[in-house]
Amino acid sequence: MSAVGSAKRLTPTRIRMMKGGTPVVCLTAYTTPMARLLDEHCDLLLVGDSLGMVLYGMESTVAVTLDMMIAHGRAVMRGVARSCVVIDMPFGSYQESKELAYRNAVRILQETGCDAVKLEGGEEMAETISFLTARGIPVLGHIGLMPQQVHTAGGYRSVGHSEMEIAKIRRDAEAIGNSGAFAVVIEGTVETFAREVTTAIPVPTIGIGASAACDGQILVSDDMLGLFNDFTPRFVKRYDELGKRVGAAAAAYAGEVRSRAFPAEKHTFKRRS
Repeated sequence: MSAVGSAKRLTPTRIRMMKGGTPVVCLTAYTTPMARLLDEHCDLLLVGDSLGMVLYGMESTVAVTLDMMIAHGRAVMRGVARSCVVIDMPFGSYQESKELAYRNAVRILQETGCDAVKLEGGEEMAETISFLTARGIPVLGHIGLMPQQVHTAGGYRSVGHSEMEIAKIRRDAEAIGNSGAFAVVIEGTVETFAREVTTAIPVPTIGIGASAACDGQILVSDDMLGLFNDFTPRFVKRYDELGKRVGAAAAAYAGEVRSRAFPAEKHTFKRRS
């Protein structure tokens, strides 16, 4: 599926070996063109279920399906030559049982050619991750703020503010760190505990709203580029405002069409003599 082939791409094992070294650079990608643009700059590209909100206008990631993730995973794989590609397992595709998780993870790997899957959950998912990794499926964990649990969590909010939350983060980190996962995303977590977790577990931590203390960072590309404007999480830094530039370009195009300035003569075809 890769444009160049998997031999030159970073593997989950290589990502795991980056623990404590140069930070792991990660971004999301959902399409072939974006994957091509991001690939040379990233160590890991995540086909995130955030595509439900970013591309499809959903209110959360809960309605994203396995078929959607596979379709976008295939598209991203056509655009990569270097990055390790991980695909999110969507809500409902792995929580029921470790056997269901295995069947769906196998389908993702076989139908996309990606390198690994990601699933959300702490100590309650450690057994499932161990089951998958023991059977040859690399897994990226995800703890802290977990978007697929938005309904039970009462919304998108940072964690690590109460003693109960702190204890849960510690248990989750230890469980996932020892489950066989090659790395773990820590989202929306108070800096103190993100730092503590990073020091405590043997695999890289990839932060999103969890401070520079983590072993790597990930952002939703459309947030970082200013293409998604419905809301901006506190932890997002805008490196460009492409949404405004797209709007300005569309306005210029509309003006030239209405004034008949476009298409000009150089944009038209002449009959051959």
